[in-house]
Amino acid sequence: MSSLTADPSTENVRIEFEDGIAWVILNRPQKRNAMSPALNREMIGVLDALELDERCKVLVLTGAGESFSAGMDLKEYFRETDQASPIEVLRVRRDSMAWQWRRLMYFPKPTIAMVNGWCFGGAFTPLVACDIALAADEAKFGLSEINWGIIPAGNVMRAVAEKMNSSDALYYLMTGDPFDGRKAAETRLVLESVPLAELRERTRAVARKLLDKNPHVLRAVKLAYRRVKEMNWDVAEDYLYAKAGDTYASDPERGRAKGMDQFLDKKSFRPGLENYQREDK
Repeated sequence: MSSLTADPSTENVRIEFEDGIAWVILNRPQKRNAMSPALNREMIGVLDALELDERCKVLVLTGAGESFSAGMDLKEYFRETDQASPIEVLRVRRDSMAWQWRRLMYFPKPTIAMVNGWCFGGAFTPLVACDIALAADEAKFGLSEINWGIIPAGNVMRAVAEKMNSSDALYYLMTGDPFDGRKAAETRLVLESVPLAELRERTRAVARKLLDKNPHVLRAVKLAYRRVKEMNWDVAEDYLYAKAGDTYASDPERGRAKGMDQFLDKKSFRPGLENYQREDK
């Protein structure tokens, strides 16, 4: 039986807990969940809290209503920065980037972006910062900055370069044409797309698959992958041997020992097809 509880909402972000899943919902539907400076500050606090909250074992980021996020709220951003000092402008920018990629990309628990609708501009950054992204077929994506006579800033272009293949990335960056969830999956911006009516259940199924894994090792796999992408092969080899040794030694579940025992001695599981039995999960 699934149980859903909600914590007291902040002004711009809502959190719901469901059997180990924390649904983090950008909650400005009247603005298509555009990310304002206030929302950015609240998200830093949300990630700080969920990092230590035992009710959050997998984090799902999504949006209220019919949008994931329309990107940066330009009106609110410039309202806060037009008369601000250079240091105040830097602080607003820092808060934005602090959660949208720095904190989210290296969050110590698995993260899933569930793109339920509009995803434009600045929203590409937290989308790509999540470990896994799923989208509705009907979702609408866009890099429309060229239509404004500006370039995608705030690391949006870096996020696009991280995931999308080059031909598609350049086409959509240079034309500003929108595209749907199916195309987002085809370009590898997201893992897959499904009909909107099936999106939440598909996201829940992926989250439950992650919940079945050893959380200590899962965290090590995620963070090691982020690091080795920037390393050459020799450095990565040394790093991964050291990371593996540290992970096994500090694993409170002793997953490696259990897996080896169940596979080699008890012959009770097949590692290519299933997870080892976690008695204390």
